[in-house]
Amino acid sequence: MQLIICEKPKVAQTLAEALSEGKLERKRAHDINYYLLERNGKEIAIASAVGHIYSLEEAGKGKSYSYPVFEVGWKKAYEVDKGADYTRNYIELLEELAQKADEFIVACDYDIEGSLIGYNVVRFACNSKQGKRMKFSALTREDLIEAYENMEELDYKNAQAGEARHMLDWFWGINLSRALMGALKRAGTFRIMSIGRVQGPALSILAKKEDEISAFKSTPYWQLFFESKKTTFMHEREKFEVKEEAVRALSATGKEGKVMQIERKEYAQKPPFPFDLTSLQVEAHGALHIDPKRTLELAQTLYESSLISYPRTSSQKLSSKLRLPQIIEKLSKNPKYSVHAGKLLSEKRFAPNEGKKEDPAHPAIHPTGLGGSMGVQEEKLYDLIVRRFLSTFAQDARRESQKVAVDSNGEKYIASGNRTVFEGWFEIYKPYLKLEEVTLPPFSEGERIALENLRMEEKKTKPPKRYTPASIISALEKVKLGTKATRASIVETLFKRGYVGGKQIEVTPFGMSLYRTLSKNVPEILDEEMTRNIEEEMEKIQLGEIEEGRVIEDGKEILSKTLEHFVSVEKTIGKTLSSGLVAKRTSDSLLGKCSCGGDLRAIISRAKKRFVGCSNYPKCTLTYPLPQEGKIEPLGSICEKCKTPQIKVTRKGRRPFLMCLLPTCETKKDWGKPKNASNAQKKN
Repeated sequence: MQLIICEKPKVAQTLAEALSEGKLERKRAHDINYYLLERNGKEIAIASAVGHIYSLEEAGKGKSYSYPVFEVGWKKAYEVDKGADYTRNYIELLEELAQKADEFIVACDYDIEGSLIGYNVVRFACNSKQGKRMKFSALTREDLIEAYENMEELDYKNAQAGEARHMLDWFWGINLSRALMGALKRAGTFRIMSIGRVQGPALSILAKKEDEISAFKSTPYWQLFFESKKTTFMHEREKFEVKEEAVRALSATGKEGKVMQIERKEYAQKPPFPFDLTSLQVEAHGALHIDPKRTLELAQTLYESSLISYPRTSSQKLSSKLRLPQIIEKLSKNPKYSVHAGKLLSEKRFAPNEGKKEDPAHPAIHPTGLGGSMGVQEEKLYDLIVRRFLSTFAQDARRESQKVAVDSNGEKYIASGNRTVFEGWFEIYKPYLKLEEVTLPPFSEGERIALENLRMEEKKTKPPKRYTPASIISALEKVKLGTKATRASIVETLFKRGYVGGKQIEVTPFGMSLYRTLSKNVPEILDEEMTRNIEEEMEKIQLGEIEEGRVIEDGKEILSKTLEHFVSVEKTIGKTLSSGLVAKRTSDSLLGKCSCGGDLRAIISRAKKRFVGCSNYPKCTLTYPLPQEGKIEPLGSICEKCKTPQIKVTRKGRRPFLMCLLPTCETKKDWGKPKNASNAQKKN
């Protein structure tokens, strides 16, 4: 019997339905579904893992939190983490089926994580070192059958690269986190902290941006404008950094001007490249306001529903082997895309505009053409992916730039515009385009025009923009830190640890304290180059250019030196971090100002109840109640009605809400009433 191992239960079902030639038996054991079928006269069992079902654990684990620790081994996930108890039944089922099988086939996602998941099942649950590998990029019937009929030997190098990554990440994460917490403990305080192989350099990038913003000094500049025919003209010197020069140019400008030059240039705007994961995350954040981690989750759901190809790809290429005309044909059956897909079919436009980025394992993200039910967010992301895919085949758009130059007593002013003259691919991608359409009114060379509302405006230079959750992922990709699949979760960890916050990412005082402490005392923890070199070595494992053991030993050697350095400055690090932690706790509890001039702080009573009190107690005895559940964040704003500070309350599984501190404020008069009751009162 062949045992085919999938990564997720839904994929196992899809694969079983694709490979069955008629009779398909759904069985259940250990409370888990598996499938039995025959194909080409062979009996096949298809079962699944549920992601990683084996985890690394310290050998002779005693939870001493000592370091360094390098002796680790693979164990069943539920033996390492009580929260992974759900994996027990999957492991028991796979072990049971393995006893009846004589051939093992890995059909997990074709990347280093999927390869490691499958390899671990083969060697631990199946007690074998041999296996076959199915490779596919979409869960369509055709792709799955082709992958089964053309399976290869197990991709050991991919699995070994995955194992090396897991081990090195474990070494870095456990050892450095223990070192940080140990330093804090010796300084007389405690907090769960983490820093990892990629976390450190990522925090460094964000902190350096914070320093740029802090060091920025705004300077004034001046601009000159006038209007004519409802069009704004700006002086050719866009910014005057010396006010006197702007005043002289303004004084020299007359009440009339002469049109000296009119320029019109038409240019082509090529279609966008197909999505790789990073560009999808960036676009979804900008167009749909979905954060990168959620985008990956939604894309994974669409993939497992056979609606799109595998999302964890860095490719911007669509091979002709993908049967692209057939995909467009299927999309033409969907009323939402019938016009655009139909046009591509009639014009036989089947050559996409591709980018340079390649991925040896998977093509760019694309729809399969199959239909299916979707949630609201999945449907939005699917629409973005489909329109991007169709756009890559469409004609270039054509735009026209326009420029009118006016001279007034030797002072030159310019008006510019841009308009679309042929939509091309714009027509398909229109919902997600941000185009400025400015058509200038008719002017003629030599024409004299009145200069209306001639003026000088003072403005100030702005600090550098902060990173967003999407732009930091792009930045990490540019400097080759992390992988396409891990960057979003790395950034999320920085948020969870309280190192960063906000939609425009701001490093918290505690995050800056950690960054400054590490950069001053053990800068190698933040070193991008070291992390990048390790990433490159793991790629070499995949290519067979270096052995897994060598990469792991090299990593251990680098980390050992870092930890030796850390120990020598541990006392300094502990003191600095402890001070930063005290400052963080103080700032976290601050909700606003009291009318007496003191600070209003969130306080926990002896009875473990939360309330607001004043820092001037006992002179000031003002208090306010607080919700007893959820995270409380100050907004830095005051209620217009009662003039008390406003806060945001976030409860698990519920939408955040805003409130002021005064319980009797008129903004709360309808709290607790049914919505229809309050609406009825308004009507009356």
